[in-house]
Amino acid sequence: MHPRPAMVPVRSRTPLLLVCGLMLITATGCGRGPATTLMAGDASRPSLAAVAPQPPLDPAPFNAVLQNVVDGRGLVDYAALQRDPAQLDRYIRALGALAPERFASWSEAEQIALLINAYNAFTLRAIIDNDPIRPSIKAIPGVWKFRRHQLMGRGLTLDAIEHEILRREYNEPRIHAALVCAAISCPPLRREAFTGPALDRQLEDQATLWLASPVGLKIDRAAGTVQISQIFQWFAEDWQRADPTAAAVPGHQKQSAVLRFVSRYLPAQESALILGGDYRFSYLPYNWDLNRQSP
Repeated sequence: MHPRPAMVPVRSRTPLLLVCGLMLITATGCGRGPATTLMAGDASRPSLAAVAPQPPLDPAPFNAVLQNVVDGRGLVDYAALQRDPAQLDRYIRALGALAPERFASWSEAEQIALLINAYNAFTLRAIIDNDPIRPSIKAIPGVWKFRRHQLMGRGLTLDAIEHEILRREYNEPRIHAALVCAAISCPPLRREAFTGPALDRQLEDQATLWLASPVGLKIDRAAGTVQISQIFQWFAEDWQRADPTAAAVPGHQKQSAVLRFVSRYLPAQESALILGGDYRFSYLPYNWDLNRQSP
């Protein structure tokens, strides 16, 4: 969820390219060269694209964590998690031991679900590694760009997972309703792990919950204003790429793809207001305070 400058254009993706990209990422992110070039001519490597489908990673340990420490508002009891991180660490160990070939055999939905879960699990671990727990994730030096987490046997940063894999390899802007960077203004942390079969339903539900909250959207009819999360500003290109022919919203042409996405999750009257364009538009201030439960 950490904002960054514009990224390279999306490539056409296959499981082989994605897994090769994972295997080449360093602490500073993915290499820019094609993964297939670096893999060419290596007869010792199996053809990942030809691997038979294998079972997804068991989300039970992560589900246990989310059920135990996340409340109905998506706030986290970090103190409780810090006292007993066993289930979280069990899941994180499984992420590190996951074979790239197994990941490559999954559907796109299963891959996206695993990567969202990994990002959220690693973020929780980064928070509780500090004693005392910091008041904001931004108070942890290098938390996005330098700290590495083991995923499929490779050390990846949170930025690499989000920007270099999820955003670059998949055309799914709803991930921004599911990736939670431990801040009050983030979307709510879901109390269950994401899974391939349920991913579409879960992402739709996350978007609905996020936009129904004051950190996602604020409409003031009396004042004639509409405000949405800065996440839509930071990653506007993801919605534009997903809906390149979005019809223009009068007066807000640059934000048309984002506003049309937002309108899908609103009651009819509010949706009509958003699409009508007769309002002053701005982005909500971002509150980076920790999304923790009150003592």
